[in-house]
Amino acid sequence: MTSLTQILLLILDVAQFVIFAHIIMSWLINFGVLNLRQPLVGQLWDGLNRLLEPVYSRVRSVLPAMGGIDLAPLLVLLGVYALRIVILNNL
Repeated sequence: MTSLTQILLLILDVAQFVIFAHIIMSWLINFGVLNLRQPLVGQLWDGLNRLLEPVYSRVRSVLPAMGGIDLAPLLVLLGVYALRIVILNNL
């Protein structure tokens, strides 16, 4: 049972890292630090969007319109943290 819990926590850690990478990369793109015309940056951005957009779109469908502020990554990250707490408390 412990190994299954450790695997689930590892998956949640990877999900946290991917969400943080997506958030930071979106800031760097919006501030002009990264250029999407560079092949590596463009491929990484496209891959992160393809990976996270199905999750974000489900959260966005529930959220009200916030006038240009996207809270979906924050809520998904909070969900990952909450799931981690539930797993650790039920160990």
